[in-house]
Amino acid sequence: MSTTIAAIATATGISSISIIRVSGDLALTLAKKLSQKKDIIPRHAHLTSLYNKENDLIDHAILIYFKNPHSFTGEDIVEFQCHGGMIVAQEILETLLAYGARLAEPGEFSKRAFLNGKIDLTKAEAIAKLIEAKSVDAAKILAKQLKGDLKEFVEESREAMLKAIAYSEVMIDYAEEDIPEDILENIVSQLDSLVIKIENIVDASQRRKGLIEGFRVAIIGKPNVGKSSLLNSFLAHDRAIVSDIAGTTRDTIEEQVRIGSHIIRLIDTAGIRNARDSIEKIGVERSLESIRDADVVIALFDLSREFDNEDVKIVEIIDSIKDKEVIVALNKADLKKKLDLEALKKYDTIEISAKEDFKKLTNRLENFFNSIGQDEELMLISTRQIEAVQNTKKAILEAKEPLLLGQLEFFSYHLQDAITALSSISKPYDSEEILDKMFGEFCLGK
Repeated sequence: MSTTIAAIATATGISSISIIRVSGDLALTLAKKLSQKKDIIPRHAHLTSLYNKENDLIDHAILIYFKNPHSFTGEDIVEFQCHGGMIVAQEILETLLAYGARLAEPGEFSKRAFLNGKIDLTKAEAIAKLIEAKSVDAAKILAKQLKGDLKEFVEESREAMLKAIAYSEVMIDYAEEDIPEDILENIVSQLDSLVIKIENIVDASQRRKGLIEGFRVAIIGKPNVGKSSLLNSFLAHDRAIVSDIAGTTRDTIEEQVRIGSHIIRLIDTAGIRNARDSIEKIGVERSLESIRDADVVIALFDLSREFDNEDVKIVEIIDSIKDKEVIVALNKADLKKKLDLEALKKYDTIEISAKEDFKKLTNRLENFFNSIGQDEELMLISTRQIEAVQNTKKAILEAKEPLLLGQLEFFSYHLQDAITALSSISKPYDSEEILDKMFGEFCLGK
């Protein structure tokens, strides 16, 4: 199989340009065949004609050659920037394959960059997540990872643990010698500080994952409080059916919408009440599931109707929510007010009209999302990274007990496990299996 790979690096669809990327030993040779140019200068943009194997003109395009090792993958890379649309790009790709390249696997360019020492896994994952980022704050966080902030934390923590193991080995080998009494205290202090740092990072990462993945916002309430009208107003078109008949919405409806600089998943749920039939019951159960999965819950009440037992049920639900933001919105503020607010006095309520003015609600959401983005704590951007630091913490705690008992061999053993777990964030020891799984989730051409 050819070691030279090729793929279309831009998204499918009509656009001004498309980019085809080639990496490997044959990259320059293939570029000369397609362009029929004898000399191609590295890092120069060459405006040139491109031809297929039958010598038919494909397009007039820009060709750029990046000579190894000064390229993204560390290999020879050629990029063709042709006119947009899939026909021209596809013909260039097919010509490259006909001349001896093979189609790249998803993420194979980034995998080669890692294997050739151009990037570590923290940067590779940041690249993948940057493509998917759902907010400006997410892009800033990921830019820090591309700069090396997470790698720096891993290296500094690893160095501290290696130093602790070195001290331990000294105490084992020279047990009869005079060793400073504060060495043990210093090791314990360093490990305690690292555990606290890990806990803070994991907590911040869990809170802020919506910045990258998109926050999930569930709208809940009893039937006919205006949940579907609010969804339609957010979207500026009639996505959900609206009627005066209670129970019209039988299932959850999810749509993507932009709030400030954040892209969120807005979820319209079925009205929560004692269901009248099996279908409605399923809808209510899904509404409760949406609450559990949401980052933010908007509890909607109807100002124009009197407080009743169904409203009591909603209050009980939001009272039980402990780990997420709850916004209590009083809808239909444009109508005569009948709702008794006594049961809601402990909440910072806002009055809105889903049909006329819900700016207060969008402001509240935007302020909440922005406050999370202002957290300066380092962030882990994948489940793999979170699991790695959690395993590191577990191993450190397991190492601490034998350390305090003077069982230094067991201490060194467990701390080595901690080093292995933490190092896997940037350079995993079980490379091939982990890399195939991780880079396989990248988009084609990256």
